[in-house]
Amino acid sequence: MLADVALYLLFLAAGAAALYGGAELLVAGAGRLALGLGLRAATVGVTVIALATTAPELFVATIGALDVSADIGLGAIVGSNIANIGLVLGIAALIRPLQVSPVVLRRHVPFMVLAAVLLLAFGANGRIGRLEGAVFLLVLAGFTGYLLYWVNADPAPAVDHPGAYDGVAGRDVALVLGGLLALVVGSRWLITGGVGLLSAMNVPDLVIGLTVLALGTSLPELAASVVGAIRDETAFSIGNVVGSNIYNVLAVLGVVSLVVPIQVAPSTLRFELPAMVAFTLLLVGMMARGRELGRLDGAILVCSYVAFLLLLIT
Repeated sequence: MLADVALYLLFLAAGAAALYGGAELLVAGAGRLALGLGLRAATVGVTVIALATTAPELFVATIGALDVSADIGLGAIVGSNIANIGLVLGIAALIRPLQVSPVVLRRHVPFMVLAAVLLLAFGANGRIGRLEGAVFLLVLAGFTGYLLYWVNADPAPAVDHPGAYDGVAGRDVALVLGGLLALVVGSRWLITGGVGLLSAMNVPDLVIGLTVLALGTSLPELAASVVGAIRDETAFSIGNVVGSNIYNVLAVLGVVSLVVPIQVAPSTLRFELPAMVAFTLLLVGMMARGRELGRLDGAILVCSYVAFLLLLIT
């Protein structure tokens, strides 16, 4: 028994490390490619970096749904979206106040709210099926088209990215491919360790997804946002979380529910899904109040996340 626990812990540590390293490679390569095309920093955060850091959730949720249960996928996404707001932005804001981009607030935040409300509405009947998955993907296609329109209609000034370059470098492509490979391997290890450890303790699949896997797959967002805050590139931090939360619901759950319809437990409808919507609205209120998320906002977000975890496990 102790040998099994040690092995599961090793898988957890190795999986989290591979996810972190893979996301770092992916963010570095994708970010450089995007900036080379003249995108704004906030737009890069919402699009390329958010999509890159959502890859762990996609791999974990899809592989978990196929190998274990769809509860793993739902729990990982709901828990990850809550962790992205409460833990990731909370810690980043405690390090350095985060700049609230008017572009993100006006163009992207409404889609984050829409995605959260859609998930709550679609899960109200206890099941997210293939039809709902198709709707998620259609909304995602509309969001992508909307982004592309504004990229062409409102290009970034050259002064926004003085270090930007033209063209696609082979090194950056290699970073992206290497990052994706590490994410695939890391997601497998994380699921093996997390599911094995908590299943041995008779913990339900949904709770496994909401805790260990959600925290593990939020590591890339945490790394990207904290590094951005430390380097005073805070425009990436909020955009990264907003975009990631959009893709988590629309892309990841859209794909998972097409593959395996998701059953939503009554307890999830009563607590976890409303909590995700509440965290989303709390963030929107903070963003709409001023030009930055200050350290007090960060403390409120972190304390709210800790309270969520305590309520979850009690």
